[in-house]
Parts: sequence; C-alpha cells; structure tokens
Amino acid sequence: MSDMRHAYAEINGIQMHYVMEGRGEPILFLHGCPEYWGIWKRYLAEFSKDHLAIAPDLRGYNQTTRPKDVEQYNIHLLVEDVRALLDHLGLSKVTVVCQDWGALLGWSFALRHPEYVRRFITANVTHPALFNRELRENPKQQEASSYMLTFSIPGVGAQFEANDFAFMRQAVIAEARKDGAQLSDEDVEEWVQSWNSPGAIEAALNYYRAARLAPPDGKGSPGGSNLLEGVSQEKWKARFPVLMLWGEADATLLPGCLNGLEEYVPDLTIHKFPGATHWVTLQRSTQVFQHIREFMARKG
Repeated sequence: MSDMRHAYAEINGIQMHYVMEGRGEPILFLHGCPEYWGIWKRYLAEFSKDHLAIAPDLRGYNQTTRPKDVEQYNIHLLVEDVRALLDHLGLSKVTVVCQDWGALLGWSFALRHPEYVRRFITANVTHPALFNRELRENPKQQEASSYMLTFSIPGVGAQFEANDFAFMRQAVIAEARKDGAQLSDEDVEEWVQSWNSPGAIEAALNYYRAARLAPPDGKGSPGGSNLLEGVSQEKWKARFPVLMLWGEADATLLPGCLNGLEEYVPDLTIHKFPGATHWVTLQRSTQVFQHIREFMARKG
C-alpha cells in the first residue's frame, strides 16, 4: 500500500509543495521543464520500497509558489530552495536523481553544496561547464539548442498555452511518449493540468531567461549560461560519485556534451541507451531502476 504524503515547506520566501514516500536513506528527485513532481511517480513507487523518496514541485511549478519576476528564478535562489528544503526535512545527505532543468539545478546545487550529496545521478544533462562550452563553441549543439532563443520573445508563453496547450502537447508530451515511455493517458492529463494555471508556462521559461541559457544570439551574446556564477573554478570538480544515464537519440543534447566529463567527475559511471531520447528516464525506466540500484550499492 502506498504511503505517499503531500506536504508544503515555507522556505526561502516561497511555499514549496513536495511529495514523500517510503522510509530509509533519502533520494531527492528533481524534475525538469516543463514538468512537475509527478514525472517521478514510478520512481517514487520503486525506490520507496527501501528508501525515503522525495519529489518537490520546483519554484514556479504546479503547487509551489510562482513568482512573476524573472530574477526570482536566478540560479542562486533555485539552489537555496533545494538546500532549504533538505534542511526543512532534516536531511544532511541525499542521493540526487535529476533530469532536464532539474539536472541543471542539481549540478548547480551539488557543486555549491557537495556536503549534502552522497551520490549524483543525472539523465542526459552534462556538467554546466561542458554545456556552456558546447553552447559557445559547437555549431551542432548551437543548432540543437536554437529553440532556446525563442523563449525570450514577449508573449511566447501565451502561444504555448493556446488551444489547450496544443504546441506543448506536440513538442513535449508527444516526444516524451515515444519509444515505449511509461506515460498513461491519465499521466498525460495530470501533467497538462500542472500547466493549467495563470503564469505556469511563463514561470518555466523564466528558468532559461534568468540563467541566460542559450546559444549565441547573433546580437553580441556569446551563448552559455550563468549557472556557475559565483562558483570558483577549483570547485567545479565533483566531489561525489556521478552516474550519467545517456539516451543516445537525444536531439537536444548531443554527444559532444560528454567530451571531457571525466576531467570534472573523477568518479564517473556512464550508461548509454541506444534509441532512447532526452526522456530516457521515462522510456527505459525498468533499466534505469536497475542501473540506479547497482550504482547506489557500489557507491554506498
């Protein structure tokens, strides 16, 4: 029987909604854009068998406070949200599992606060220093990330919401459901419902805007991001074991993102999934469960 608990934490100037299930050593699951805690439902069910599994709605998403100002989504506040949630829960050490924007935040948190991180598991998102390099120097990655440039256009959020989120259903959910992804019709409608409140899509876009995350714009911006702002270069090296889960058919994050990763991650394990896309955690969940469990057992 599930013991899933919904709760709220008053932290860092916002009210953060989170879900917990299970008991034991904690695992923190961080969702991406434009998602919500429920993207991890099957992971909570699996890992709550012998762990405390926690999945928050990140700032601006679903049932968590949604500030309007872009700068309320700067990386320093997002990192502090994670740290403050762990302190609220009385957790001093966790395994972090993350994907998409949750992984960009996860890396940013873990490099600033390695004392909280027992293990780090990321799906198709590389170290921020390498992603910045690829955005600035790799023409193929620049082309693959060109969609980010549209996120700064005024009113684009309303276009994404039009006709019952028709664009989002095609660009996000249809892609996520490819290749055997574990997403039922009920899952999809709950996901769409998480967008169905004023400002939800704009909040998701504000993550990109505040981070200045984009390829070169042809107007003087060199591309990259400010995700490592305030982090001295000697702290860029991971002081925790990292498991990289990599869907080889990802059209948005290309293999160049992995080049040089071992320089920043001395304790690195990579598992590649042929045919899986950016949504490898949904498309290969059973295999991912196994790899996470094996990694956690080895890196106890």
